[in-house]
Amino acid sequence: MAGGKASARQKMINLMYLVFIAMMAMNMSKEVLSAFGLMEAKFADSNEATTDRNDKLLAALEIKSDENPKEFKIPAARAQEVKIASDKFYKYVESLKSDLVKAGQYKLDEQGKLPFEAMDKTDILDEAWFTGDRLTKKGQEVMDNINAYKKAINDILAKDESYRGRAQAFAKTFSTEAVPNKDGKKIDWLAYNYQGFPAIASYTKLTAMQNDIKVTESDMFSLFLGNIVSEATTLNNYKAIVLADKSAFFAGEKFQGRVVIGKYANVAPTKLTVQGNEVDLSKAIDSTGAATLDFNVGNVGEHQIEGKFTFIENGKELEIPIVNANYVVVPRPNSATISADKMNVVYRGVTNPMTISFAGVPDNKVSASGAGLSKGSGTGKYNMVPTTGKEVTINVTAKLDDGTPASDRKTFRIKDIPKPSGQMAGKTGQFSLPRNNVEIGKVEAVLEDFDFDLPLKVTSFKFKVPGSPSVTCQGNRLNSQAKSALRKAKRGSDVQIFDIKSSSNGPRIKPAAAIIIQLSN
Repeated sequence: MAGGKASARQKMINLMYLVFIAMMAMNMSKEVLSAFGLMEAKFADSNEATTDRNDKLLAALEIKSDENPKEFKIPAARAQEVKIASDKFYKYVESLKSDLVKAGQYKLDEQGKLPFEAMDKTDILDEAWFTGDRLTKKGQEVMDNINAYKKAINDILAKDESYRGRAQAFAKTFSTEAVPNKDGKKIDWLAYNYQGFPAIASYTKLTAMQNDIKVTESDMFSLFLGNIVSEATTLNNYKAIVLADKSAFFAGEKFQGRVVIGKYANVAPTKLTVQGNEVDLSKAIDSTGAATLDFNVGNVGEHQIEGKFTFIENGKELEIPIVNANYVVVPRPNSATISADKMNVVYRGVTNPMTISFAGVPDNKVSASGAGLSKGSGTGKYNMVPTTGKEVTINVTAKLDDGTPASDRKTFRIKDIPKPSGQMAGKTGQFSLPRNNVEIGKVEAVLEDFDFDLPLKVTSFKFKVPGSPSVTCQGNRLNSQAKSALRKAKRGSDVQIFDIKSSSNGPRIKPAAAIIIQLSN
């Protein structure tokens, strides 16, 4: 502005503008510095007032803990944990403020106030906490202490689900996540808040952090005191809840379960009526405030439990009805469930998988017996391998919850393994094949539409060519005599493979059905 081709007069005018702007900046800077000082003073006054209020809240919790330890001992102990963590961090922040004042050589005036307008240095914390884009050892110490305080408070708030709202507010207040600047670039939290700021601004921010500590302490003391007082002095928000030992009962059984006040209020009622009958409280109420019920469940079907608790609150009777309490009575089982997993009959000589159960009775209280029956692996799983006879009976017994036995039985038909079909080249019955395929082909026996995996091995068969006597072959392929007869057969003639005998690992197998092959060449 003062250079270039301007005249001497213009250069002087330009220089005067620069001096004027600098003077305005200096005046503005003092006003801003003074404003920060006023803010710091207000935060300091607030911290003193909050400290006094917090001491009274903590004292009230300690008194209630002595008077009613059952309700207030745990909240008072948690409040002490909060105070210890808060005092430690508060003192640490105070030491940071003292270091800043000492490094800047700032002196208190006659009224004990700092020289706010003189605290314009920006290099005190910059040199102590930052080095390039990283934190110094001292800067890292600051972050470590902040995080240690956050962890201590979060650990306390994590002990009770009802503190979740307070925990979320605390996390927001003491968030140290990176902050985007005006260009959208994320800046480290400590650098964003303290790097390049005048000393009075950083000093004020540290006092504001102390204020956050005191407010957190106050909110948590109120939380511990207020929540417990509400629970201990009012029951309007509680409901009587039935906790049945099981959801369904057999006809003739007694209902067994408990009626509790929500959240286990631990407040003794003066009267309890269930299904129109008054319950003896001296025998029914346990140490948790739950009432044990014992009455006949009635007939089969769904039933509603009706009744109410009666308490004394503020000198008046408060009735809490039992709501949403129902149970179902099912018929007492008199038959077992017995089913073959594969079919309605059992086959001789093979392992027939079965499932055997008794309605409403666990597997370990059910037993089954029968000729060829053995226990398998898995709940209710059995294996049946019938041998002789045309029928097999399975007997099942069960032990019910009340100790009484129940039994049932079922008879199954025993059938032999069905007759297999002869097969060559994957074909059965009557089909066409080239002469060479028959000569080198393998004769097989298969159980078609049979649900069991039972492989068969052909041991012998007979081979017949029209105009020639039948040839008996051992094994599952044509012998030399059969091949010679095959070569003499005319094109288009039918050759037969019959009396196909096979074996398996166990049961006797009937001869397979014959196959008729028309020679295609």
